[in-house]
Amino acid sequence: MADQDQDLVDVDPHDPGDGSLPVFRWRQASPGLATRRQLREMGLRPGGQEPVARIECRGGRRFAWLYRIDRAVPKLPMTLAKEAALDAAMAARQTCPACRRRYFHCVPLRSLGSCLECYDGTPADPASYIAPPAKHLLAA
Repeated sequence: MADQDQDLVDVDPHDPGDGSLPVFRWRQASPGLATRRQLREMGLRPGGQEPVARIECRGGRRFAWLYRIDRAVPKLPMTLAKEAALDAAMAARQTCPACRRRYFHCVPLRSLGSCLECYDGTPADPASYIAPPAKHLLAA
């Protein structure tokens, strides 16, 4: 077991290990290269291409992969199904399990388990949430 632990190596899946990927400093990248965020602002996505370079900032502690703009493809459009799935995911993060209010911010479920009003009685601003739907008398 100890021999197996010594064989484990942290490997970067994009870097071939021979230093063949060029590394640029902040704001020094070649024209025609962009990060994922920059591609998204242009309405593009990498489209399966591998990174061709890396840009570093803060002394190499932070970096981003660079992709060729000419190989990028258009972003996929938002569909109603995607929008419904994203809304359901956000509803789960924004709804208090105790009072069922949906807030306009994420409820601290990991640390508190509920909204502040349910946790310690701090009153919530009525403008910060959507009241839960009224219960039907017929469903009771």
